[in-house]
Amino acid sequence: MVVLLKPGDIFFTRGSNLLSRAIRVCTRSFGEKRSRVNHVGVVVEEGGIQAAVVVEALIKVKKHRLWKQYGLSKRQQVAVYRANNLNPEQIEIIIAEANKQVGKRYGFGKIIAHFLDWLLTGAYVFRRLTSDPRYPICSWLVAHSYSEAGKHFGVAPGAADPDDIWDFVVERTDTYESIIDLGSLTRFASS
Repeated sequence: MVVLLKPGDIFFTRGSNLLSRAIRVCTRSFGEKRSRVNHVGVVVEEGGIQAAVVVEALIKVKKHRLWKQYGLSKRQQVAVYRANNLNPEQIEIIIAEANKQVGKRYGFGKIIAHFLDWLLTGAYVFRRLTSDPRYPICSWLVAHSYSEAGKHFGVAPGAADPDDIWDFVVERTDTYESIIDLGSLTRFASS
């Protein structure tokens, strides 16, 4: 099966380690279904599964092939969604904003702020206090890039977490198309 990823596509991951599980627990609102994903990034260069280039916030914001990070991992599940309401100018803005973040150090303090806001039942207090764009986290990178193009995920970019973005795109089938269902990319190893 040949799958072409395009600039502006959003990819989500679901890890199995302790940190991934903790992120899913702390991004779940009270009374909400379990969070399905714990990480998010954006495709910046078109290509098949093994060639597409992404930008994501890891320990530093990196630009690399999606396959390099997730292709042979059986422990990481990946899903990709595409917004079908973006014009070429908006896609260029999203890509430019994501690329501007490359090389920045990860905002570990923002993870603590997300946790503290979670303890306050989701209030946007501590995340607002740690809104320094010099230290991005994965969800801020995607939400900020999209907001610069006039698109939002139902929350302020600084308040967004991977689960917020996931819920937003999954619930809007008229606007977002599932390109790859959540699962291991090893199924595309021969593509």
